[in-house]
Amino acid sequence: MPGHHYTVILEPEEGGGFHAFCPALKGCHTQGDTVEDALANAKEAIEAYVESLEKHGETPPVEDIALMIIR
Repeated sequence: MPGHHYTVILEPEEGGGFHAFCPALKGCHTQGDTVEDALANAKEAIEAYVESLEKHGETPPVEDIALMIIR
């Protein structure tokens, strides 16, 4: 995945663990029991997603997300 970087958002699940998703890659979701597990699974999911795009002759999207915290 050289040259690609993507934001991953983690959300705590009600029953424990974390939901992880990459907004720039539609449908790229995973989960994990811990933050570390969720991030490792997200990295694996992103790599597989990008590899699939490239295999099908598609260019992986460039992330253009701006994150802002509003209080």
